[in-house]
Formats: sequence, C-alpha cells, structure tokens
Amino acid sequence: MSSIKLHNIDLKYQIYNERGIKDFFVRDTKNEALDNKYIHALRNINLNLRDGDRLAIIGHNGAGKSSLLKVIAGIYPVSGQVTVDGRIASLFELATGFEMEATGWENIKLRGLMLGETPKKMSEKIQDIAEFSELKDHLNIPVKYYSSGMFIRLAFSVSTSIEPDILLLDEVVAAGDAHFLQKAQKRMNELIDRVKILVFVTHSMQSALDFCNQCIWLENGEIKLSGTTNEVIKAYNEYYNSSDNKLSEGNGNVND
Repeated sequence: MSSIKLHNIDLKYQIYNERGIKDFFVRDTKNEALDNKYIHALRNINLNLRDGDRLAIIGHNGAGKSSLLKVIAGIYPVSGQVTVDGRIASLFELATGFEMEATGWENIKLRGLMLGETPKKMSEKIQDIAEFSELKDHLNIPVKYYSSGMFIRLAFSVSTSIEPDILLLDEVVAAGDAHFLQKAQKRMNELIDRVKILVFVTHSMQSALDFCNQCIWLENGEIKLSGTTNEVIKAYNEYYNSSDNKLSEGNGNVND
C-alpha cells in the first residue's frame, strides 16, 4: 500500500544578502538585518494520503504549493516528519537530470535511471519513448542544440514512461504543437488513472474537480482549508470573489 504522511512540517528559506565593496567600509544596520532574513514557506503542514487519494493543492501565487510538492519529493530538508511509501514520479522541473552535451538517446537513459528505472527496463522502453517524442534524427545530436519545445517534448516523453505509485504533478506541461499537446494530454490522463496517489498543484479549478477527490487550500504557507474538492473550491471562490479579498489574489513571491 502506498502512503504519504506529513507531520508538523515547517520549511524556511534563508535569504542571503549580497554585499558590495562599500559594505566592507561602511557599517549599515539595514544590511546587517538582511543577513539573517528568511521566508517561512510552509508552516505546520499535516497530511495523510493513501491508495485512491487524488489531492488537489490550490492557492494564489506564493502560497507554498510547489514548495509542498518538493517536500513530498524529498528535495527540501524540513523540520517535522515526512514518510512516503511507494515509488514517486515527479512531473515538475523536467530539466533535472539531463546532460546538455549528451545526445537525446543518451539523455533518455540518464533521465530514466534518475527516475528509478533499471537499465534493463530503459532498454525495453527506449524505442517507445523515442517514437512518442517524434524527435526522430534529432535524438542523435546533443540536447544543447534543441529548441525549448523539443527539449520539453523529450523530457515529457521520458517522465511519463515511468509507472509510479505516486504522481506529483505541477500543472500540465505544454509540450509542443497542437498535435503533440493532444497526445500529451491523453498520456497524462492515462497516467493519472493508473497511479495509486495523485498530488496535483493547479490554478485550474476545473482540472482540480476533474481529477481530484480531495483538496487543500494553501494561504501564506499554511493549510487554510481541507476537505472534498467541491467544498474547498466553493469556499475558495467565495472568498476571492468577495470585494474585500479580490486585491489579495495573485500576490507572488518565491514560495509558490
């Protein structure tokens, strides 16, 4: 059985103040204050997911949504307890694990191994991945020569070839022209159907309703509300549609 358990999770980002030559000669109390500044990205997060759970994470820019995905993926060290049982696939920051000097073929293998596949499995899947990417002869050249669209298509094709227990998804990746986007959407839907647990960060309320049975609303790094997707989205929309709160929506910072 797969599961995700977060207990009293706190995440802080340290902000380092860059000093110039002037600062070595002139004492500035404001600069000294910035030396120890931090952003409290997540506060007292508690979460318990098991097989069959489909969790949407909503909130305005800077609420801590992407930070929470990265905590679950084990990217950020935190205070509190993170326990994850099951194989994870992360569909965000798709460029991670690629070697720019290596060819497309070589990067398919490298990315697959980084995602936890065995060399044998990657050998079995490599032709299907190549065909899905539609990159053909471009796979023979280093990816540093790829356009951004080609690069994303290759990354998406590899990442969605893995069979995880847990899928961490930060929006749906735009991956090329209309034809390829249609293929990508179909493949993404099939992957979502197969996984045991989905954690989905989205700004689309309709996507949250389509894919998820649970939802949490993050506000300034804290869970403001959790419950069924319908309940949480209704409360979220009512809050931000009120005249008192419209101005606060969309405030961005590095915590998203």
